[in-house]
Amino acid sequence: MKRFTDLFTRLDQTTKTNAKVDALAAYFQDAPETDRLWTIALLSGRRPKRAITTTYLREWAAERASIPLWLFEESYPIVGDLAETIALILPDATRESDNTLTHWIDMVRTLPTLDEAQRKAAILSAWDQLRAKERFVFNKLLTGGFRMGVSQKLMTRALSRATHIPEPDLAHRLMGDWRPETTSFDALIRAPDPETDLSKPYPFYLAYQLDGGPSSLDTSSNDWAAERKWDGIRGQLVLRGGQHFLWSRGEELMTDRFPELARLIDYLPPGTVLDGEVLAWAEDSPMSFNLLQKRIGRKTVPKKLLTEAPVILYAYDLLEWQGEDIRPHPFRDRRARLDDLVAQVPSDAPLRASPLLTFDSWDELAAIREKSRKYNAEGIMLKRWDAPYRDGRKKGDWWKWKVDPLTIDAVMIYAQQGHGRRANLFTDFTFAVWDDDNLVPFTKAYSGLTDAEFRKITAWVRKNTLERYGPVRQVKPEHVFEIAFEGIQESPRHKSGVALRFPRMARWRHDKPLAEANTLNDLKEMLAAYG
Repeated sequence: MKRFTDLFTRLDQTTKTNAKVDALAAYFQDAPETDRLWTIALLSGRRPKRAITTTYLREWAAERASIPLWLFEESYPIVGDLAETIALILPDATRESDNTLTHWIDMVRTLPTLDEAQRKAAILSAWDQLRAKERFVFNKLLTGGFRMGVSQKLMTRALSRATHIPEPDLAHRLMGDWRPETTSFDALIRAPDPETDLSKPYPFYLAYQLDGGPSSLDTSSNDWAAERKWDGIRGQLVLRGGQHFLWSRGEELMTDRFPELARLIDYLPPGTVLDGEVLAWAEDSPMSFNLLQKRIGRKTVPKKLLTEAPVILYAYDLLEWQGEDIRPHPFRDRRARLDDLVAQVPSDAPLRASPLLTFDSWDELAAIREKSRKYNAEGIMLKRWDAPYRDGRKKGDWWKWKVDPLTIDAVMIYAQQGHGRRANLFTDFTFAVWDDDNLVPFTKAYSGLTDAEFRKITAWVRKNTLERYGPVRQVKPEHVFEIAFEGIQESPRHKSGVALRFPRMARWRHDKPLAEANTLNDLKEMLAAYG
């Protein structure tokens, strides 16, 4: 546990990618194999489920620290993290432990089988033999909220350095329905996988945001192809050896979530790899991302959802043809081959080629871009005709020109402290709009302000709190913020009846009085226009 806690601390104390990779690679070289396996599981979202309610943890921690529960509850919002609050208030350990990460995870997994008295005794015993930082990590395991600020891709890079196994091979091996309880480090990582070469995707080429419009590119519009930026799930469809594999941009294997695409084995030759967008599709047009979102995260898709949100692959690039890697070829050639390939596929198959847009000038393209939301698109993609298909995010040949966000002016009514380096600042806010004389909450946002603005609003919140609900504070309705968002949809789960996509604070409207904030009717008009 000490080695894992040291790793957690090193990762938490840096934002530098190389430093994180160095720390992980060293850990994967030296840690016990069972601990390596559990670390991979934790970093790929395979955390143990919450083993105990937070109510019990708060009560037992306050009792062990010999403080009243109300004092613990007052401290919790200030710290902003339950696991850290418990670690801070507990007295020093009376004994030391050299147990492994695996030992403590096994202990956490047995807690649901114990009665209340046994669970309490086991947790108090653990707290009494772990140092403060180790307790913090242990508490994270208890609450099921374990996160280390490391993406699976970064973890895979570090594991590749430690094992000398190529990253794409590891990415495939780490996919699927495995758990540390059902495999070993050797079986998962070192054992050769005969499907690796068949299913291996190519690194995705990622576009940069185009600020200021395409006139800043200093080239003629004739040098560029354009298509809509579709609002779906970016994916690569790999067909080799009579099988098909669908990979997400995050290198997650999601073949089973979209069984409709299995039909394409009948129409596309082996040795084909397509890059495109998985879209919910009906009546020959893309549907709302909200419908597609219902299928994300599911390992099996019920028939009802298959009917409500059928999908297609909207292909926009061909990366492999007849087993040959054609990424070095110019986009013009790759696109021509893609169009020929898709033309041979029946019209009822779940495959289309994303249409290229016709324009003679940047002004014409700008007018097309303004109509993006009408097509459930996010904007325009620009691709240089003579460009190869690169890997990663590289400037020059691919650009995304997104439409301007939708905005609405709203009143801040609740505030909550952040986490990590912002644990002492109020950064998470709930916003409301007017419905006659009442303020109706409709969204939360936690990004968009500068650190100086967060410090200023934090000082104001502390002086203008009306009520407290655990870590949440109800504040005097006084400040108006401009909320920017990418989309709006109907939501029966929210009191307002709407939900926003990617809401954030665009600016603090010091110039706008409370009465001039937008209304619920304004939101509903947006829903009718863009939902």
